[in-house]
Amino acid sequence: MKKHLCLLLALVLLCGCAAPAAEPRETMDYTDDLGRSVSVPQKARRIAITGPLSQVYILPLAGDLLVGVCNEFTGDAAKYLPEDIFSKTEIGQLYGGKGEMDLEALLSAAPEIAVDIGEPKDSMAQDLNALQEQTGIPFLHIDATVRTAPDAYRELGRLLGREEKAEELALWLEATYANITAMMERVDADGARVRVLYCLGDKGTNVIAEGSFHAETINLMADNLAKLDDVVSQGTGNEVDLEQLLLWDPDVILFAPDSCFDAIAGDPQWQSLRAVAEGRYYETPCGPYGWLSSPPAVQRYLGMLWLGELLYPEYTEYDLQEEVTAYYKLFYGCDLTEEMYRELMVNALP
Repeated sequence: MKKHLCLLLALVLLCGCAAPAAEPRETMDYTDDLGRSVSVPQKARRIAITGPLSQVYILPLAGDLLVGVCNEFTGDAAKYLPEDIFSKTEIGQLYGGKGEMDLEALLSAAPEIAVDIGEPKDSMAQDLNALQEQTGIPFLHIDATVRTAPDAYRELGRLLGREEKAEELALWLEATYANITAMMERVDADGARVRVLYCLGDKGTNVIAEGSFHAETINLMADNLAKLDDVVSQGTGNEVDLEQLLLWDPDVILFAPDSCFDAIAGDPQWQSLRAVAEGRYYETPCGPYGWLSSPPAVQRYLGMLWLGELLYPEYTEYDLQEEVTAYYKLFYGCDLTEEMYRELMVNALP
């Protein structure tokens, strides 16, 4: 990874694409969640992100400060997101996904800082140090899991001078998490946890395994049957086969957006699974992002609320539509209509 970054940076600098000089700014020392001390401008006004997970977190808080997006938006994202986000430069992403970071575009956009949010990776400290040294752009990482999402927002608010909005987001997340975890305590006390698989891909035979960062929501809300020795902690999940799905015999199967969901009903092999034969398989809502793992960012709170209604309707003490509508307003600035809500829930509930 480091050799690849160095080669790309050398090519960029040879092309004369270094960032234009920025006006002097007052700085502060910031210690990120990798333990790295980084000098950053106070209340940075131009932000780059390292990938889609960071983008999902920052959009509700400081989308106006982004110098670019990680990938071009597709589908019906325009229904939900502010119009100005679609005119921003595409700069790619640092790890995996649909392509590498476009360092020429990054340098030309002249960000004051670049932010990575989510799961720390083994080589991340070295990678961010190398990028920072060679570009002159401060790179920093903030940990964010489902449980710590409110803390991540408070850190971002302090970093960007958006404390008030960050606190509003954090409080909504904390209240929702407390509601869901209290509900799951009642479910577990009754021994009522549902046995679930989350299936992905064109064949539907990739699964998000229990130890994956992408499985946090599933693990919280259900008994994730995909317990494997060699867990792939990526959005593609672990590849298995239908025979293994039959051995697991889930009560409910959840399919990722853009998977083989539409073909399942007419496939005799899938009909041999009890959950499919009895009609207990559903498609994860998506708009503008998937609600469970694509990417594994803050929108997974929507997934928690959805799974509560889907798997434990007798335990839920909230109105799903009201909660989803509140999230879209608070995080996307979107007034979700009845029609839009129904479109999101197609194939997602009995």
